Amino acid sequence: MPIGDLLPEIALLLGAVAAVLLAAFLPHERQHWCAWLALAVLAIAFGLTWGQWSSVPRTTFSGVWALDGPALAAKGLILIGGAIGVLLSPVWMRTDRRHGEYYALVLFALLGAIMMASANDAMELIVGVLLSSVASYPLVAYHRGWSPGLEAAMKYFLIGALTNTLLATGVVILFGLEGDTDYARLAERFATQDSDTLALGIATAGIMIGLSFKLAAFPGHAWMPDVAQGAPAPAAALLSVVPKVGAAVALARFVAILPDSMAWSSIVALLAVITMTLGNLAALRQTDVRRLLGWSSVSQSGYALMAIVVIDAADGAMTALLGFLLAYLLATLAAFAVVTHLRGRTDLADYHGLARTRPIIAAVLILALLSLVGIPPLVGFFGKFLLFEATMAAGYTWLAVVAVANTVLSLFYYLRVIAVTMFQPGWGDFPTLGRSSEVALLASAALLLAASLGVQGGLALSPMLELVTP
Repeated sequence: MPIGDLLPEIALLLGAVAAVLLAAFLPHERQHWCAWLALAVLAIAFGLTWGQWSSVPRTTFSGVWALDGPALAAKGLILIGGAIGVLLSPVWMRTDRRHGEYYALVLFALLGAIMMASANDAMELIVGVLLSSVASYPLVAYHRGWSPGLEAAMKYFLIGALTNTLLATGVVILFGLEGDTDYARLAERFATQDSDTLALGIATAGIMIGLSFKLAAFPGHAWMPDVAQGAPAPAAALLSVVPKVGAAVALARFVAILPDSMAWSSIVALLAVITMTLGNLAALRQTDVRRLLGWSSVSQSGYALMAIVVIDAADGAMTALLGFLLAYLLATLAAFAVVTHLRGRTDLADYHGLARTRPIIAAVLILALLSLVGIPPLVGFFGKFLLFEATMAAGYTWLAVVAVANTVLSLFYYLRVIAVTMFQPGWGDFPTLGRSSEVALLASAALLLAASLGVQGGLALSPMLELVTP
């Protein structure tokens, strides 16, 4: 058993256990120490992941665990997203009596997302999805006295119960049909022998619907706006980005082994169109900033699905997917960092005159929203450009046209938020949360700007993307 191949994951697991034990003995006023423990664990896990990038892409543990470019890049993105989420949390959670346990759940949720991205076996995929889900449900309902959070958690749980059941059912049917769940062996069997088309179609549908839940894509998307609005703001930031990274890479791995006779790419293309259009249309009528960001997250999942459509038809599809996910992660975290730093202010009217009273905070929010649209020279433009390029290179020009139309549509609700911060009269001063959330806000803005400047300087987005190979 090559335990060394799982050192980053083992670090997260041990860190989560240590956080639980530490929280059990610390007095309430020192529960925030668990946050610094979590940050140290994330730094160690990121360092161990960085050390794995020089290794030859391979699978380990009898082929169920991938150590290749997409897995390592996704792992790096998940750890970065987790670090920003943890930085946002201490002041927000300080009045909660179970403050320290929160960070154990965060580490378990990150571990589940990493398992999704690294799974090279359908049974391993189930474990990752379930771990991510079980750790995420209590994060949404962590404030037990906050009824919108409890309602969001219940919707999240019920949708997750249904979609995870469909995922497990699909994997069971796949195993019964082919006698295996290892992706490499399944790909060989699909290439050399005919399978029952109906049974394989049902299995594939179940797995796709299960992953659509973690991706916040149609038809498993309905939880995302409620979680974005009702969960504790740091948890909403985390759950808007981290599961999506793991699920997107997991779905790309799975569909890449399917036989062309299934026409799965047309199905995913249809889901992409529905997801991005539904998300943008729903966001148009939102006057709650957090709910708007939730529907925006749904629409962004539709763009991510574009790369998955052409994952085996365009050489740069996986790089485009990860480049887009990096841009989306940094912009969304920066936007939620602003919301968190402003003590969870969420009504659009609360942002009137923000640019005059808190210009730096307003600038971060504006940069984040413009990056989500894809305005040059921000990194969001580069991410969408890679998606459009890969999609058109594979012959899906119509899909790129639909995505461009949706991008124009999204301008209306993003600019509405920007307009009220700049041109509406303010309501007075904007109280902020505290020093740690300010550090997280500035860190997320710095990462967003660094990625944008790196692109403009002709550099790769990050060493992660340089090592990505399909």
